[in-house]
Amino acid sequence: MSATSIQKADIDNKLERERNNLLNLNEALNKSNTNTSNMLTILNSFENRLRKLESTVEPVYNETEMLRRRQENIEKTMVTLENVLGYYHIAKEVEEFIKEGPHNFGLEKYLSIMDRLVQAHNYFNKHNPTSLELTDVIRVYDDGKEALVLEFRTLLGRHCRPVPAVMILDMISTDEELQGSEDISLEHLPEKILTELSLISTWLFTNTKNTEYMKDYTKARSTMLIRSLQGLKDHLKTNTGSSGSSLFSVGSSPAPSGKMKTPKDTPARKSVRKMAHSFKRRAATALMQSPFDPGHRRQGSYNEMPKEENLDVEVDIYITELSALLKLVQSEAQLMLGIIADKHHRDVFDNIIQEGLDAVIKNGELLAANAKKSIAKHDFINVLSVFPVVRHLRTIKSEFDLTLEGCATPTRAKLTSLLSTLGSTGAKALEEFAVSIKSDPEKASMPKDGTVHELTNRAIIFLEPLLDYADTAGAMLLLHGEQPAPSEAVDVKKSKLKLADYITKTLSALGLNLSNKAETYNDPTLRPVFMLNNYHYILKSLRRSGLMELIHTWNKDVGQYYEDRITEQKKQYSESWSRVMHYITEVHEPISQQRIQAMISSKERLKDKEKQNIKDKFSGFNKEMEEILRIQKGYAIPDPELREQMKKDNKDFILPAYRMFLDKYKRLNFTKNPDKYIKYSVQDVAELVVDKLFDMSA
Repeated sequence: MSATSIQKADIDNKLERERNNLLNLNEALNKSNTNTSNMLTILNSFENRLRKLESTVEPVYNETEMLRRRQENIEKTMVTLENVLGYYHIAKEVEEFIKEGPHNFGLEKYLSIMDRLVQAHNYFNKHNPTSLELTDVIRVYDDGKEALVLEFRTLLGRHCRPVPAVMILDMISTDEELQGSEDISLEHLPEKILTELSLISTWLFTNTKNTEYMKDYTKARSTMLIRSLQGLKDHLKTNTGSSGSSLFSVGSSPAPSGKMKTPKDTPARKSVRKMAHSFKRRAATALMQSPFDPGHRRQGSYNEMPKEENLDVEVDIYITELSALLKLVQSEAQLMLGIIADKHHRDVFDNIIQEGLDAVIKNGELLAANAKKSIAKHDFINVLSVFPVVRHLRTIKSEFDLTLEGCATPTRAKLTSLLSTLGSTGAKALEEFAVSIKSDPEKASMPKDGTVHELTNRAIIFLEPLLDYADTAGAMLLLHGEQPAPSEAVDVKKSKLKLADYITKTLSALGLNLSNKAETYNDPTLRPVFMLNNYHYILKSLRRSGLMELIHTWNKDVGQYYEDRITEQKKQYSESWSRVMHYITEVHEPISQQRIQAMISSKERLKDKEKQNIKDKFSGFNKEMEEILRIQKGYAIPDPELREQMKKDNKDFILPAYRMFLDKYKRLNFTKNPDKYIKYSVQDVAELVVDKLFDMSA
């Protein structure tokens, strides 16, 4: 069979297979169309049946829903009817419970009964305002309100306690010394009592216009604030040993112990007197730390510090009281958050703190008044107490301002006014002190021995403590007279420069006054001794205290100025030895050294005139030396270093010349009685200068 025939046969076979496939496909398509037609028939039948079911069930459903609503309405009506019927009997039903009061019946149940009375009152007031039932409800309701107010007052009276003094001190010391430890929180009232007070006040605020409970709360908390402050001061006075009448007093009630929350049973606390103690201590011990020899005598110049220990204690207590007031008013603001409605917070808080704040302000004003009296008496040391108070008040005032935010303007202005009063008092003290230094007229009190003058002592005692409060004192001087806001921030650098300027001018006035006083001495040698003592004392005190560094920020030449004045006074003092040196320096030398050597070698005899000349020299030296020693042993140089330096300078000035003079003439036979004229050896003169000078007992 040929290839063509074979290929044709294959094609015919394939064609036949495709025809069979086409027949099968047509057959399947016909079956699918038949099935589709059957399914549509079934669906149409199902849809018709659902439509019939819906038309049958929907009326039943609607009727059922209507019945359910009717049932709910009936039930609501029954409940409402029961409530309304209950309103007619509520007064009689709860009257006995109302009379018993919430403390017997339970506060929450009592408040629920009061809520029912409120509902009855609203119902009758709206639907039947003339009914007798409304009158009964109002009567019982008013009794209930009064009982709630009474319960509120009773809870406060029964559970309010002053804050114990130790607790207040712990709170204050926590800020300063216990950083990093747990904060100490106050528990003015037990948690349960706080909850009950909150429930009562919330109900009264919501349902009544009665504000009597707020007055009760204000009175109770104000009293506790006062008693807490007074208890603190009593505690401080007991522990500091203060006696006598107090500078200020807030009340007379004792401070019983109360509950507290503290992380430790006995927390470590520093002495509360540390706040102002260092300031007054520097003034009180200025002379003790001075360059004076402690045992050295001072004639005619008073140098003791006035003792004002009670005032010192009172100032320390007042500083503590300021901090305590801040902590207490902050705790009162926190306490009332859950008791008094937000709407009345500021008014109630303002009234609570008013009496305590007024008492503290009054104490500060009394402190300022006492300081002004001291200024009038020129008792400036006592005015130093104002400075630690001012600085402490400036430090805590920002916290006070934040705490008092929202209070009445007069309340917020009280601390500002106090700070202004104290600041102006301090500035006046500084200015008046400078004037007193410049115009001190007490020339009659000049020390007879030329020691440091009382005026110099007072100046140093007053100025030294100012270094610890340089920014405060400088700010006082800057603000005084300019009438800016006392709370206005003053640059610390400017404040210190202002104080440095003030101290420089005060010292300049002191130097001029001392110079004028020195002219009153009849003894010209005592003048430089007096000025030397004062200049040296001032310079050494300024350097020891650190004031010199502050002064040099304003005028760097002050230290050198005092050095130059000291050198100048030493030179003037050395002139007092000119009469002695006149005899031994031999300015007009009658006998040359060569001739003396020749006379010794040849045993040549002196002429009578030459002998007399030598005798006169020795006699004059002896006389003048003894006279100077007699006078100058009454001079005082209290500083031991300066005293020894002056003696050394005298020795270095006199001994070389006397040694040469003595060596020159003691070998000559100028007298038959040499002991009469050569009374002192070089060693004798040295001992006289060391032992006899500046010592009245020698």
